[in-house]
Amino acid sequence: MTTKLAPIVIFTYKRLDTLKSSINSLRKCKLSLDSELFIFSDGPKNESDIFLINDVRDYVKSITGFKSVELFFSEKNKGLATSIIGGVSAIFEKHDTVIVLEDDLVFSPGFLVFMNEALNKYANTQNAFSVSGYSFNLKNKGQTKEDAYFLSRGWSWGWATWKDRWLSVDWDVKSYEDFKANKILQKSFNRGGSDLSSMLQKQMNKKIDSWAIRWFYHQFRVQGLTLYPVYSQVLNIGFDDMATHTTGSASRYLPKMDKDLKEEFILPGKVEVNKQFQKYFQRKMGIGSRLKSKIATFLIYILRYLKLKK
Repeated sequence: MTTKLAPIVIFTYKRLDTLKSSINSLRKCKLSLDSELFIFSDGPKNESDIFLINDVRDYVKSITGFKSVELFFSEKNKGLATSIIGGVSAIFEKHDTVIVLEDDLVFSPGFLVFMNEALNKYANTQNAFSVSGYSFNLKNKGQTKEDAYFLSRGWSWGWATWKDRWLSVDWDVKSYEDFKANKILQKSFNRGGSDLSSMLQKQMNKKIDSWAIRWFYHQFRVQGLTLYPVYSQVLNIGFDDMATHTTGSASRYLPKMDKDLKEEFILPGKVEVNKQFQKYFQRKMGIGSRLKSKIATFLIYILRYLKLKK
């Protein structure tokens, strides 16, 4: 059973609708009443965002249903990457574990139980690098009687980690020039998804500003693994026009949600890649699957454009 509980951190910007759904869902999770909640609200990019952000801040001041609620309001816009790196690092000044959320996620009733049990079980196992609450629908057909499996890549939709893993990350990616010149390393990194090396390149060329790709790259360098639930504990509801980072088609990402409120999860005894699940995961993150998703996204944008023209 779960004993020590990790603090929950939510990063929010201007989306009041999804934030309310996230908080309402989180309140219904077992262990929420005993969990500390920290909310980081980013500042406006422009004047038109000020009113939306003020609505978000008025709402978070009213949140109850947790052991404690602490709020952090930024006057300036930091962006998601800087907010998460700085916010999580600040939490680790007083805590050894953390559960990190964004404002467009909803959760199964057992989400906090799963995350905390995993954090407690693998605290001293260094190659356990993070815990993901989200999981693709990989259609478990008896491959495992356990409730979770390890993969070589992390995920950023409801995740958790330990202080020592987080503080070891080189956010400047000083090894990038060696990596860029090594095709074997790039191919190995891309086993976690065909998008990884290209995303890292965009980050280093300042075409994107992503904390996640730097986190995934460090995980690859230290050969760390991420624990995933067989049935997802998290659903991303943020794929729409208001989204900052998740836009387009959500069809590829629709999970099979865990509907049970479990008191305890059967977690793997060994921290090693589950080859069967890794194969299914690579299909989801492969070039073919990504291409289908881009086509679906393109069609969505065409339909939106046609509606605006009417």
